[in-house]
Amino acid sequence: GTQILLPRVASLVRPGKALVLAPTYAEHARAAAIAGHEVAGVGDFAALAEADLAIIVNPNNPDGRIIERDRLLALAARLRARGGLLVVDEAFMDVGPREHSLAGDVGQGGIVVLRSFGKFFGLAGLRLGFALADAPTVERLETQFGPWAVAGPALEYGIRALADLGWQDAMRASLVDASARLDALFGRFGVRVAGGTTLFRYLSLPDAGGLFSALGESGILLRHFSGRPHVLRAG
Repeated sequence: GTQILLPRVASLVRPGKALVLAPTYAEHARAAAIAGHEVAGVGDFAALAEADLAIIVNPNNPDGRIIERDRLLALAARLRARGGLLVVDEAFMDVGPREHSLAGDVGQGGIVVLRSFGKFFGLAGLRLGFALADAPTVERLETQFGPWAVAGPALEYGIRALADLGWQDAMRASLVDASARLDALFGRFGVRVAGGTTLFRYLSLPDAGGLFSALGESGILLRHFSGRPHVLRAG
């Protein structure tokens, strides 16, 4: 849903050093490279302070890592002081912990928050997402789109989804129960749940490839990461 926004957001700052808090999915690095940045992934949060463009997925995919709001705001202040930008992809923030969202802080400037309807709401086929930022940044982004950037039916679905607070509360409770049952199931077979969110679980085990293949033969598809042979993601 936010795919079309990524290179446009990355182009809000002049080409320079873009740092992505890793490991995470690769789309942000690709988008920053398209925008002309020199891109690197870093595992140390403190290193992001040296970036012109810092990108964080929070909660992270695939391990569920959370960066606390106060740390994010401190980083944003450092970047903003020298013309940098903090981009926080909150595609999984609907399942929390929502107190660490920066959605209410974008008015400070130097922060862009990305949200999507494809994860928690399960509306991936809409390809609908949005960016939150201060007014000048929003105006700059709007100049990069034509008048019909999003289809009317998709907008209507999005408006109704955001307004249905009862469904959201019920789904959050259901996901908590479902993830607990999944954890218990993995525990019965000695598979360690090393992280994740209530939408997905991050598994660590010696023969992740073997389990991936065995479950796949039974019609159960997990996510296996070629560069990280000892982990799987289950949702």
